[in-house]
Amino acid sequence: MLQKKICTTVLVAFFASVSLHAMDMDRVNEIVRQMKAAQGVVTPVVAEPAVSVAVETTPVLEVAVKKMDKMAVVSIAAAKGTISEESLGLRKTNLYTEKSETVGEKATYGKAAAGTSKKFERAYENAPPMIPHDVEGMLPIKIGNNACTGCHMPEVAPSMGATPIPKSHFASFRPVTTIAKNGAVVKEGKAVKNTSDFKTVVHKLDKLSNARFNCSQCHAPQSTGAPLVENTFTPDFLSKDGKNSSNLIDTINEGVK
Repeated sequence: MLQKKICTTVLVAFFASVSLHAMDMDRVNEIVRQMKAAQGVVTPVVAEPAVSVAVETTPVLEVAVKKMDKMAVVSIAAAKGTISEESLGLRKTNLYTEKSETVGEKATYGKAAAGTSKKFERAYENAPPMIPHDVEGMLPIKIGNNACTGCHMPEVAPSMGATPIPKSHFASFRPVTTIAKNGAVVKEGKAVKNTSDFKTVVHKLDKLSNARFNCSQCHAPQSTGAPLVENTFTPDFLSKDGKNSSNLIDTINEGVK
């Protein structure tokens, strides 16, 4: 008796899958027909021969059919080498209308004055910190005008409650490079064959490096708008003060042999 029940169950499952396959092919053929019609191509649709078995509809089968419908659409798009524009971005609206529902919210930034704002946590070890305060009147930075240095230079930062410019900004990481008479590349007095296989050199400077003078090339204010996708990332810091300070000058050659 038990064997008979098992056999019956297997047969029902088999015929159900065959029936679903036939249903799926019908829907795929219909989608193909609609796509060709949109392109001006008229092609008679011939359904793939399949055995159709009447099977009582159940919620499980209905869910399976819906999933196969979605898979069929994706399969056809992949076969034609196309992906819908609406599926590429986070906005699911017509990108050609540029109406209010398509244009995103205007980016807004914090207006707290310098010294009164709450600092942002660094995204990772030695990451350039975000600017937490209003930058109105401070940008753009010019050769003769850098308002950032008025509060962030190491000698004044503690009294201003600001993050001091790290030591890495008072150094040059550019190796002294020359070309020998034989055409060899010479870095820091040593001929090298692979110019990328070279430890970063550190030449300390008595002033802010010109390469680090334009603060806004790495540091930017944080938008206060709601993110389109929730960010659950939590950074891990190796150093004790990694959240609040930079030790890049000491770790820049970590892992380099």
